[in-house]
Amino acid sequence: MNHKLQLPAAPALLSRKSWTVFLVCLLAVGVLAPMLNLLVPEGSMFHLSDYAVALIGKIMCYAICALAMDLIWGYTGILSLGHGLFFALGGYVMGMYLMRQIGRDGQYQSDLPDFMVFLDWKELPWHWVLSDSFVATLALVVVVPGVIAAVFGYFAFRSRIKGVYFSIITQAMTFAAMLLFFRNETGFGGNNGFTDFKRILGLPMATPGMRMTLFVLTGLTLLGCFLFARWLVTSKYGRVLQAIRDAESRVMFSGYSPLPYKLSIWVISAVMCGVAGALYVPQVGIINPGEMSAANSIEIAVWAAVGGRASLIGPIVGAFLVNGAKSWLTVTAPEFWLYFLGALFIAVTLYMPNGVVGLLAKFKRKGGVA
Repeated sequence: MNHKLQLPAAPALLSRKSWTVFLVCLLAVGVLAPMLNLLVPEGSMFHLSDYAVALIGKIMCYAICALAMDLIWGYTGILSLGHGLFFALGGYVMGMYLMRQIGRDGQYQSDLPDFMVFLDWKELPWHWVLSDSFVATLALVVVVPGVIAAVFGYFAFRSRIKGVYFSIITQAMTFAAMLLFFRNETGFGGNNGFTDFKRILGLPMATPGMRMTLFVLTGLTLLGCFLFARWLVTSKYGRVLQAIRDAESRVMFSGYSPLPYKLSIWVISAVMCGVAGALYVPQVGIINPGEMSAANSIEIAVWAAVGGRASLIGPIVGAFLVNGAKSWLTVTAPEFWLYFLGALFIAVTLYMPNGVVGLLAKFKRKGGVA
């Protein structure tokens, strides 16, 4: 008598309740926010101000980075302290395109960016060749962080560097890149970076319509990244990643090579950060080497930890909570912000190992039992 082995069915991408929440978020980003900002008068209590649009748009970019960190740290067990580099690389690629879009409207009325004229450059450096093409810029936003992550990750994972040692070398890599970008001769604007953007695709950037367009694109990208990440972690590929996180040696004994799995999720995570950086720059209006600072990369890990690792929604919540608190504290008590961030990270590590989302789930279970 033949008995066929029945494999467990793949879990649904989202539950019915989760799909409802997802669609509500989609409508909020694509319909409600534009209406409240563009159609509701400024004097109304329901008006969404330009400041709020810029702030939420910026935080949504951060949320994409937090989601990327969750894939590599929460689901694969690899703590990176260098994801700020990939975020900045995507931002610089977009910044180069935006600088070329200025044309002769700059201070020196030259085809070269103003900082190059100031430094007496006579022509664009070789790495600026494709910067006037929007299609090439979109491709490079993905390719540049992806290639650098692939090269670095291949040698690191092949050498079986893991744990705190991997975290340290990712931070060292980011710090070295920051020092490189600070140098004027590299052609990235030195310590000032890129700013004074005027147009994108030939359209003026300083208009309510363009700001809202960038806001909606960022929101849709965040929702798309969430669905993609959910699909990844619920697939066989995602189960192998979690097995590597929990017991890498057992995965190897089971016949799986961890290298391609770790390298691929590392590259995917880096590309997501690069896309977030490309969306961030036109909304904020500046990119400089400070985005590669050690503190910025550590903050990405803090967002994931505060919200709740290995939950996907947790890092998004953490990004909004931490950056919302930062926006408020840096205005009311700027000298206490870093102390607050450090205390928050310690408190989450000691008392909320599963983050805010895990704590809420625990209370919900207790309430159900009661």
